[in-house]
Amino acid sequence: MSSISIWKDKAEESFFSPLRHDITVDVAIVGGGITGITAAYILSRAGKKVAVLEARKIGEGATGSSTGNLYCTIGSPGLHNVKSKFNHEKIKEVVESRAAAVNFIEERVKEFDIDCDFKRVPWSLFTEDEAGKSFVEKEKKAAQEAGLAITENFSYPWKVNEGFTVENQAQFNPLQYVVSLAKSIKSANCSIYDLTKVTDVEEGDVCTVTTAGGKVTASQVIMATHSPKGIYAVHMNMGPYREYAVGVTLNGTYPPAGTWWNMVKPTEHYSMRTYDTSKGRILMVLGEMHKVGQKENNHECYETLKKYLRERFDVASVEFTWSAQQFKPADGIPYIGLSTGNSKTYIATGFSADGLTYGTLASMIISDEVLGKENKWSDTYKASRITPIASAKEFIKENVNVAVEFIKDRFTKTEADEFADVTIGQGKVMEIDGKKHGVYRDETGKLHVVSAVCTHMGCINHWNEVEQSWDCPCHGSRFSIDGEVLEGPAYTALNKVIV
Repeated sequence: MSSISIWKDKAEESFFSPLRHDITVDVAIVGGGITGITAAYILSRAGKKVAVLEARKIGEGATGSSTGNLYCTIGSPGLHNVKSKFNHEKIKEVVESRAAAVNFIEERVKEFDIDCDFKRVPWSLFTEDEAGKSFVEKEKKAAQEAGLAITENFSYPWKVNEGFTVENQAQFNPLQYVVSLAKSIKSANCSIYDLTKVTDVEEGDVCTVTTAGGKVTASQVIMATHSPKGIYAVHMNMGPYREYAVGVTLNGTYPPAGTWWNMVKPTEHYSMRTYDTSKGRILMVLGEMHKVGQKENNHECYETLKKYLRERFDVASVEFTWSAQQFKPADGIPYIGLSTGNSKTYIATGFSADGLTYGTLASMIISDEVLGKENKWSDTYKASRITPIASAKEFIKENVNVAVEFIKDRFTKTEADEFADVTIGQGKVMEIDGKKHGVYRDETGKLHVVSAVCTHMGCINHWNEVEQSWDCPCHGSRFSIDGEVLEGPAYTALNKVIV
């Protein structure tokens, strides 16, 4: 069983060099996922000199962990909830802009003849019982009010209590798309760097982006990092969550091509689709969302998804398991554009589980702003917006949660009294010389000890058993067993301790 996402099975690997010297460009793009590479395409074609700086390899962050689904509706919190916080026009703008982003991706696939299995498929939302019926009914009405043509045609092989379908949505291999697009746009105007971790961004008369290999001087910066690196006001308006995916082969018939969303609870859905791999056709399901760093036994998330599939299909084998991160905005709409207090740094975040579509849209909006062009959706997603009524409930919930985690862990988070309490494969928080540390014992018995204090805003990290990482329960930063940053918003690694 693989522990990497399904997309790596067929995608090419990127082979861009790391940055090894100082450079000057018009726009520095931090992050080489779908947001960063799309922005690089648009801006370099418009004559701007750009540099993409990716800490891993192109597309291997959030983009390479997604479901590969593209649609003009939205996931959590749903169109009807966005409408209740804003108005009828807002959901029409959201649907229209997301549809434009899907069309943009299709146009690039055709332009560069990208072999990423792009195809148009229906998107269906349904519930098998009464649990999610109210959500589905409200979402159906909101979809119609947003101007979507819906049908009630279902070819799903199980009983549907309530549901509807939106035709002509899409699916693809997002990792292959981004890697291929990156290779196609590399030019004198567009330099792309793998394995180039940004450690600081400073605004002044110009922007200075610092990496281990060199500094990038730029007129403007785009933070295409899922959650902006460093400390931003927007972090107060988002909650970090993880979801899990399982991919299986079946004995017998597979569901037809399409994106299938089953409302298994009033506020939770499982997303399903099929994809052909070297291991055969795979049926995948994504779900079991929880706050980052706030579920002790996350192995059970995979087990619950496997059980869900086995109860509905004749599962032959489990071939893939992986997880992904998302950031939920307080008012249900992403933050795209100049960040609060900044005049040269653009952010694109709060995509929930819709990062492929929103990431593309963000690139379209930000690129227009950089180029001095009007974009009709800029105000809809304005990053510095203040929406106290629409945001109040989620803002309070998320920030109370952060405060509770920060305080209780500072005073009570101790799981081991001595190194002997940490067995092979375990990670535990332990107090050493009056300070909290994360202690992990690997398969050889070697101890890996790092500071347990997140370098972003000082919360105490929690051990992630499934992914063998230290995860921050406050703003979602994640670190390796040796303290290296796996996921922002943290810039700086955890301090290592030699024992």
